[in-house]
Amino acid sequence: MNTSALIRPAWTPATIALMVLGFIFFWPLGLAMLAYIIWGDRLPGVKRDLNQATDDFVGKCRRKGQDFSRFTGGMQSSGNSAFDDWRDEELKRLDEERRKLDEARSEFEAHVRELRRARDREEFERFMAERRKSSTKDDVIEL
Repeated sequence: MNTSALIRPAWTPATIALMVLGFIFFWPLGLAMLAYIIWGDRLPGVKRDLNQATDDFVGKCRRKGQDFSRFTGGMQSSGNSAFDDWRDEELKRLDEERRKLDEARSEFEAHVRELRRARDREEFERFMAERRKSSTKDDVIEL
């Protein structure tokens, strides 16, 4: 985040003045400025989460074999059958590439989950070993 910007999500004189002016002239502007001051630093994360949710939804629909042309009224013919045939083949090829990418992504996500599980297991085992060491030291000291 650029901390030298005049208008940034922080309590600066400029943002306070804009908020007050917003409330004076048109209260929703003041409210929007207040929200920007308070939650503006979270905007990149919100955008990233929204994009990820959209990508996940589209991926699920494609994996289930749903054709989005149903939602848009179907592909309209261009009037040229050769072009229509080529377009259909290209769309099939792109769908196959998308399916391969989705499979590779799910394999990678499974791999990352397994790596995290292994790291967590290693950390837990290290914790238990340290705990056993400290409990045996305590037992020896108490004798």
